[in-house]
Order: sequence, then C-alpha cells, then structure tokens
Amino acid sequence: MSILNNDAPVASPGAAMAVDWEQRVDFTRLRTQRFERVQQQLRDSDIGALVLFDMNNIRYTTATHIGNWARDKLFRCALVMRDQDPILWDIGSAARQHKAHAPWFGPDSWQAGISSWRGSIPEDVGVERGNARRIAQILRERGLAGEPIGVDFVEIPVLRALEAEGLHIVNGQELMQRARRIKTADEIALLDHSAGMVDAAYDELYRNLHVGTRENECVALVNRVLYELGSEEVEAVNAISGERCSPHPHVFSDRLTRPGDTAYFDIIHSFNGYRTCYYRTLNVGSASSAQRDAYGKAREAIDNAIAAVRPGATSADVARALPSAKDLGYASEEEAFGLQYCHGVGLSVWEQPLISRYHSLDHPVAIEEGMVFALETYWPTPDGSSAARIEEEVVVTAGGARVITRFPADELLVAGTRYWNGFSFNTSTVPTGNAFSAPSAAGNGAVAAGPRGV
Repeated sequence: MSILNNDAPVASPGAAMAVDWEQRVDFTRLRTQRFERVQQQLRDSDIGALVLFDMNNIRYTTATHIGNWARDKLFRCALVMRDQDPILWDIGSAARQHKAHAPWFGPDSWQAGISSWRGSIPEDVGVERGNARRIAQILRERGLAGEPIGVDFVEIPVLRALEAEGLHIVNGQELMQRARRIKTADEIALLDHSAGMVDAAYDELYRNLHVGTRENECVALVNRVLYELGSEEVEAVNAISGERCSPHPHVFSDRLTRPGDTAYFDIIHSFNGYRTCYYRTLNVGSASSAQRDAYGKAREAIDNAIAAVRPGATSADVARALPSAKDLGYASEEEAFGLQYCHGVGLSVWEQPLISRYHSLDHPVAIEEGMVFALETYWPTPDGSSAARIEEEVVVTAGGARVITRFPADELLVAGTRYWNGFSFNTSTVPTGNAFSAPSAAGNGAVAAGPRGV
C-alpha cells in the first residue's frame, strides 16, 4: 500500500520548515511535476530537445540553483531531451555538488562545462564550436539530431556553432512558457509564502517611513527584512517619492522624503526561486485631496481588473478593465506600457499570461485555473506632481481571483508623523499639495484620521 498522495494539499501556508506530521510543500513532487510538464510539452510538439541557457528555465527543468552571481554569465547550459534525463553543464565545482546532493537525476546528468563567459574568451579559441559539437553528438546518439531543437535564448556565436553542426534551431522559449504557465500546488504555496515575506517588509517600511527618510534607506530596510526572513535573492526594490513619481523613473535615488510626499515601492525577490512583483503606495505625514483622488482611481482600476479574472474569461476582458493610455496622459499604449498591465509570476516575473491594452484586445488568450499573475495600475495627479502605483498578485481559482498580496491597499495609508490642523481651511485659497489643504472625511480639516491615515 502506497503512502504517497501526489494530490495532497499544502498545509500551513507560511511555514517554511518541513515536519513529519503534515504535508507541507513537497519538493520531490515539485521537481517531478515541473519536469513532467516540460516533457509533455515536448511530446505534444515537433521539438525533440531543448538547449536552455536561461537560469529560470534551467532551474525549472533540473531543480538546480547556484546563486544570482551566475545569472548574467551564460555559462550554464541544460540539454532537455524528450523522454530522457536532462544533462546540465555547470561550473565544475557546482557539477560535483549536484552529483553529491541532487539525486533526482543520475550522476551523468551533472557535468562540468565552460562557455565563453559572454565573449570574455575570444571566439577563435573555439569554446562555442566545441560545445555545439558535444551537444550535436549526444543528439545523434539519441536519435534526435534530425528533429527541431528549441533554444530559449542564445549568443550569436553559439547559435552559429549549433547550426554549423546541422541542427535545426527553433524557438524553445515559447514551449517553456507554456510549460510554466499553470502553477502546481507547491508552486502556488511558494508564491504565497514569498508574497507574505513582502507583506512583512511593507509593514516594517510603513512603521519606519517618515519625513527625511531617503529612498535608498527604504531599499536597505526592505533588503534587510527579506534576507532575515529567508529570501534567497532580492532582485530589485524600486523606491520612488515626491515629484519623481510622475513620470515613473523605475529606479531609486537618494532623494529624501518631505511632508505630504507620495512614495511608491515595488519589491521583487524570490523564496526558493518563486518571485514577487508587489507595488504599494504610501504618503508621508499627510495626503492632499488630489493624491487621494489619484489613489482612488488606481484602486478602482485594479479592482475592476481583478473582478474580470476568472476561468473562461480572456486576457482581453482583463485588459478592457485597465485604464487606457489616454486616461493616464500618454499618447499611445506603447508609451504607457508597463504602467497598467498584468504579467505572470513564477520563477521569473515575465511569465505568461502577459496582459496589456497594447496587444491583448486583438490577441486574447484564455484565463486558466492555476495561473498566477500580477496586476499593476498607475494614476497621476492632474498637475503631474505625484502619482499612485498599486499591484496585486492573484491566483486564478475556479471561483475567480484569490489575492495573495495582503499588505493593506484599499486606501491611501499615511506613514510617519501625522500632521493635524485645528480648524478647516478654505481649500480654494490653499495651494494643492499643502499638507493641510484637504479636510478629512470627518470634516474637521485633519488630513490623517487614526493610526492608518486616510
């Protein structure tokens, strides 16, 4: 009688430690199901094998990881063949480590290899030709050399060397995107845990953000919190404040925050490989009516988009709910791209589906149960002095979207010292953006009511 249940749900989400008394994330099941999904895609296609250089594709297929320092060197290469164990060429010491501690494939799957390190070794040395010859020989021995061979992305000398061996190279990235599009139960649990770590980072940020805090200090704080909670990589922390909010510069600075500033943040990190892309907007000290109005419009837009997410809907339904480029003050959807769109989240933050008004209205794809993606909105104030940015990650369930990003975002929260006034100003005579320019919901002229502001 078997005690294994490959359909067992993941218990105690948010717990990272394995225990004997309940089924938590099952990494054996995770590895097995991911590799089988790639194998099934190969069986359903005319592609006989994949040559993979992307770190995330390599991790998905081989369940190996050697740190972010390797991400831009392109020296790791995985050969994934139909109905056979993969072969990974890795830096020599890492290959030895895999042989000792990665028993899910046999020792022949882990081999030492070398690349040109993005051209640092000149092409005339012949590294690319030697690697291509080795791959082609293995494919010939396995009877796959005559079939199309998919490559995810490739340097020009490597491509030419593979083609010189007589291999017919085709786009393998699309196959890998299809394999990774629907998440397993274990992947969803890891994505949920990763988002929970960012919840904690935002809570710490909210409690520490005050007038005079620099954007780079916010980045440092978030990095500390995430690494202390067990993040394996903080890929990026965008910290944008004040007049830098519009247009969005997509990079933090050393700017210090001032009273009444809006500040928004994007936190991208990974836990066991599974990433977040998670924006939140806070105000510092106070919030003007224009800032609150911009935030409300961004919130309404993201709520409308989330409501459109359900199995049976299409990416066009979601895209229609997003604000148009014209709404945001841009001339075209290409110019506004990235401010109001959705993108798959998994081992990377560029997985399918990618949804935008730029392409999804004319090229819709089905929304399927098990997809996980992030929805992003943005809205500037009329004078361009500020803007709001909100992002939610959702899991597509049978009943619709389940939001896994839980730091409060239903209203514009005010951090730091709250600035109050004792009577109502005539707002028509007070410049927009003044800390005391807007009455509170209570009507007493206060701009922050209660511990969370307005």
